[in-house]
Amino acid sequence: MAEESNRGQRKTRVGFVVSDKMEKTCVVAISRRYMHPKYKKYVKERTRYKVHDAANEARHGDKVLIEETRPLSKHKRWRVKTILVKAPVV
Repeated sequence: MAEESNRGQRKTRVGFVVSDKMEKTCVVAISRRYMHPKYKKYVKERTRYKVHDAANEARHGDKVLIEETRPLSKHKRWRVKTILVKAPVV
């Protein structure tokens, strides 16, 4: 019955914007560390998501919270929920 309590809830992730060159789309990289099962060494892994940003607010370096959504295009299945930390303006 634990599955029923998660029904209707969308997945969320926290990551950094690595590209904002597209219209209404940005690329968010999410890094994680895990221990390799055989070699017992920590491995870094990066996943890049194409994320819908309807207001074009997210900029390169921003820390954002993204949320799973319906398919919006061939590669976009996530959208920006909130911008947690704005990147410093250089």
